[in-house]
Amino acid sequence: MSYSKFDRPSGQRRALLRALVTSLLDKERIVTTHAKAKEAQALAEKMITLAKQDSLAARRRALAFLTSETVAKKLFDTLGPRYAHRTGGYSRVTLIGPRRGDGAPMAMIELIR
Repeated sequence: MSYSKFDRPSGQRRALLRALVTSLLDKERIVTTHAKAKEAQALAEKMITLAKQDSLAARRRALAFLTSETVAKKLFDTLGPRYAHRTGGYSRVTLIGPRRGDGAPMAMIELIR
């Protein structure tokens, strides 16, 4: 599997993606760069698929990745049942144009209702 390294050491990259996924699951819509949105989308979809199982092992795996217990609770109590009928495609990445400061392509990632 190919992934973006974001010019960061592995620990910083993991922390960045954990924070992005936690924010996405909490707020259900975030704005970030396109590359970060694509990486966060894959991880968020794995978390939602995990929440659909709703077992103790799944909850522990989610808590090991997410940075907030309240977001993990929301994931299993709200988001898992919401997407129980879907087999995938829980989120959408939409390009919103370049960032003003450096021209980086920005994107909005949101959970589909």
